[in-house]
Amino acid sequence: MELFERKVTKIGNSFGITLPTELLKQVGLSQGDDVQVEVKDEKIVLRKKEQITLPEGVDDEFMDILNDVIKKHDKAFKGLVDR
Repeated sequence: MELFERKVTKIGNSFGITLPTELLKQVGLSQGDDVQVEVKDEKIVLRKKEQITLPEGVDDEFMDILNDVIKKHDKAFKGLVDR
C-alpha cells in the first residue's frame, strides 16, 4: 500500500485536499467524477460514486420527484419497516 501525504488547503469558504494523478488513476477517478465521503471509525473514507443507469422510460425528473417524496415521508416509511 502506497502512502500519500497531503495538506488541507483553504478553498474559498471550504477546505480541500489535492490528490495526485497517480492515485486517481489507481482508483479510476478523474476530474468531474462524483465521490462519496463518509466518516467511519474516526477515519475519512472516500470512494467513487457508482453511476446508476435508469430503466428505460424513467428519467431524471421522475427520480427527483421520487426523492422528494421519500424525503418528505421518510419517518412514515421507516415506521412501516418496524411493523
